[in-house]
This record gives sequence, structure tokens and C-alpha cells, in this order.
Amino acid sequence: MARYRGPALRLYRREGRNLFLKSERSAAHRRVQDRLGTPPGQHGRPPAKMSTYGVQLREKQATKRIYGILERQFRRYVERAERYRGVTGHVLIQLLERRLDNVVYRAGFALTRQQARQLVGHNHILVNGSRVNIPSYEVRVGDVIQLTEKMRANKGILEALEYNRTRGLKSWIELDEETKSVRFLRIPERDELDDITVREQLIIELYSK
Repeated sequence: MARYRGPALRLYRREGRNLFLKSERSAAHRRVQDRLGTPPGQHGRPPAKMSTYGVQLREKQATKRIYGILERQFRRYVERAERYRGVTGHVLIQLLERRLDNVVYRAGFALTRQQARQLVGHNHILVNGSRVNIPSYEVRVGDVIQLTEKMRANKGILEALEYNRTRGLKSWIELDEETKSVRFLRIPERDELDDITVREQLIIELYSK
């Protein structure tokens, strides 16, 4: 599947927010944060006032970039969210949070969602004891996500776990330090996802036109 391979700073400046494409402990992330308020372009020329469509489009693009999803797959998530009960925008974010690569990231096994996607794609993740290498696999309540035995002593993963321990684990995920596994306890509520600073209702409005 095609992925954006260019500089993350360009995307951060384009969306004007943290997209979690770089580890918060990296120098690159600090450089990005320093320039978040600078519009894209060589001279950082402020853009003209956006139309309603433009605002909706930027919310969609930011959400896709946070979760690393391309347009066709993202549209399918929106269509699924519309079939569920509840606030469609909230359901959309909850569906994205249930992606296996996202749960691996939330579990602290990786510092970014891209790293988590690599762990999944390279067969380093077990779900209920079976290898799963599909990043979009939908995690269900009660599922146990575990590192393969080979990766439990991996230096990078141990450093990621140590770093994420200082930030605190999400309340809907239970970590077993000994087995390097997590249990997905429940689907998070939208107000618990305060780091996802998108207005998902604008996305639903965009697709409903």
C-alpha cells in the first residue's frame, strides 16, 4: 500500500497540529513543535481564509495522517460508522482506535503508530496466541495482544515501554509486564482520547454531501 515518504514537518505545518508521526522524545519532534504555528511554504505565508469545505477537508486529512490511512480505507471506516448507533463521529474515532497497529502503539510497544505498523507487518505481534500481520485488524474487547518471544527482549521495545510507563497507560488497556502482553479491556469513550484533536463531526458532514 502506498505511504507518504516525505518529511513529517511538511504535514505538521500543513495541518497545524501534532500528528504523532515522530516520537515525542526525538529531536525531530521538538523541531516540529517549534514550527507548528508556521504555515507551509518557504516563507510561511499565511493562507487565505478557508471555506467550510476547506475546514472539513483539513479535519479529514489530519485524521487520516494521524492513523496512517489512505482515502479508500478511510471512507470505508466512515461508512461503517454511519451504520452504528451513537454519534457517528465518535464511532468513527473508536473504530480507528481498535485497529491493531493503534492498539500496539497505545500499549507502549512502539513510540509511533508507524513503528507499531512495522511490528505488526513483520509478524512480531500475537493476538490471542496467533500471529496477526494485518495492521487494520480490528481488536475486540477481551483480546490479548502480545509480542513474540523474540521481540520481548528487543532493546527498542524495552525503551519504548519504559518511556511510555512514565506517561501512564490508557485505562482501557491492561499491561502484563512479565509476559509483555496487554488486554484490550473496553472501547474508549471519545472524551478519553484528548490527544486526538480533530473535529470528527466535520468529517461526517464532508462525506454526507
